[in-house]
Amino acid sequence: MWIDTHAHLDAAEFDADRSGVHRRARDAGVAMCVIPAVAAANFDTVRLLAHAQQDAYALGIHPLFTPQATEAHLAQLDAALHAHRQDPRLVAVGEIGLDGFVPALNTPEALAKQQLFYKAQLKLAQRHQLPVIVHVRRSADWLLKGLRDTPVVGGIAHAFNGSLQQAQAFIALGFKLGFGGALTFERALQLRRLATELPLSAIVLETDAPDIAPHWLYTTAEQRAAGQPQGRNEPAELPRIAQVLADLRGLPLDALAVATSANARIALPRLQ
Repeated sequence: MWIDTHAHLDAAEFDADRSGVHRRARDAGVAMCVIPAVAAANFDTVRLLAHAQQDAYALGIHPLFTPQATEAHLAQLDAALHAHRQDPRLVAVGEIGLDGFVPALNTPEALAKQQLFYKAQLKLAQRHQLPVIVHVRRSADWLLKGLRDTPVVGGIAHAFNGSLQQAQAFIALGFKLGFGGALTFERALQLRRLATELPLSAIVLETDAPDIAPHWLYTTAEQRAAGQPQGRNEPAELPRIAQVLADLRGLPLDALAVATSANARIALPRLQ
């Protein structure tokens, strides 16, 4: 059985057939999905959805949502973590982190606000003794500095695409590294090399549904301009994504399922 450690199943892209997405995931052998929040406005949504689908959830404020976020939202997160502290389906603080890719988020003012929310949420994770799910996009070194300054009980570096040295630094801090659809592209040489060279004990699998589509769902900008829609990623794609990793590492698919699911439970102990 598989664990999808990162799937935004509350996204509007799933409104038309959310129950079908859930059924296909279970039929494909995906026994559990972790649904991370991105803003205070969807804290209740992800919690209720996780309970309805017998999945898990995380609460946090995504770096892309920090421009609209306020101190009141941090207080709301603290209150939600406290109110649901006994909920076994609440497995992490997330999705939090830093984004060094989006230009609008990398002005001095916007970056300072990203840093403020990242550090504040690390402190909340520390206070509530929860792991974190961190957004890593051109931000690994900044994230690592924050984690050294405010140690937490591990977690997952989502959609990791940094260097081997950065990967080893996350692992040393008790983190697992999330791999998904980006791995399926033959041109992703550095990412594939990383996924092959890292110890298997460091790897968890994720889809980031509905985003980060694997190559068989991806359409180019030219194809989209011509009217061909982008394929929607969903948790049922996880075993096929995993097959790519299994082939790269020369592993039986069943062995990869056992190992990555065990790794997910180590990273997010409430999944036990």
